Amino acid sequence: MWIAAAFATMICFGMNNSIFKWSTGKGLSKIHIQFIFYLVAFLIMVAYGIIHGLEKMNLLTIVLGAIIGILNANGNIQMSKAFEKGPASLTSPLIGTNAIVPILSAGLIFHEHITIFQWLGIIIMLGSAMVIQYSPTTNSGFHYLPWLIRVMMAFISFGVLGILMKTSSFFHLQSINILISMYGGGCLYLAVNSILDKNKWVKTEINVGTLVGIISILGYSAYFYALKIGISSIVFPVVSLNCLVVILAGCWIFKEKLKLYQVIGICSALLGIVFTKI
Repeated sequence: MWIAAAFATMICFGMNNSIFKWSTGKGLSKIHIQFIFYLVAFLIMVAYGIIHGLEKMNLLTIVLGAIIGILNANGNIQMSKAFEKGPASLTSPLIGTNAIVPILSAGLIFHEHITIFQWLGIIIMLGSAMVIQYSPTTNSGFHYLPWLIRVMMAFISFGVLGILMKTSSFFHLQSINILISMYGGGCLYLAVNSILDKNKWVKTEINVGTLVGIISILGYSAYFYALKIGISSIVFPVVSLNCLVVILAGCWIFKEKLKLYQVIGICSALLGIVFTKI
């Protein structure tokens, strides 16, 4: 079941990234959308907790959850700003390699046993994610240093987020408490960014943010379950393949055509998944 949960997370994250892609084309603010989706998700999780009963919060849960929420929000912000400064052909693959950080931590810190075949599958999936996201385009407005800083900040944010996700499962912290703290901390962080952003609000941003919030709850709930029950070294690369959903959505919704290297990347990703199950 945990591998199914990892796939559910991959699909949810891919759907949200597809929505973000659509919103960028419409000129909507990603900060506003993220703030709304964090706020909606926070309110839903609090209501769910009140109805079904909440276990007592502790300081570790609150701090860990809040940091996870802030890192996720910051990673998305830095990634979008990196796209503005440099070529997407380098930005997406470089940031996508952040999955290596929690994978290595799973073996070094949490002492997970990974077989040779599983390592091969992990490497293939990570490579596939990079290939699928690659887009051979040029960008005359390439500002190297600002771009590199944004890429590094996004890489660190997502990489550390993965380690903290595994840490919360390792300490058997209640997922609902972590989610409440995560969305609450991220909401406060994005509220500050929204004030500093000073962009005018659009009604569509509220509607889109609400939808993204609901999908995010489903995705992160499945994520915590997969990390708690399964092998995190396999969960992380599976989740990183959410770019598959974005590519397929691009073909279906935006009428984009798959390039040969993307087809190869998709096939190799499926091969990698097979190896992780051997």
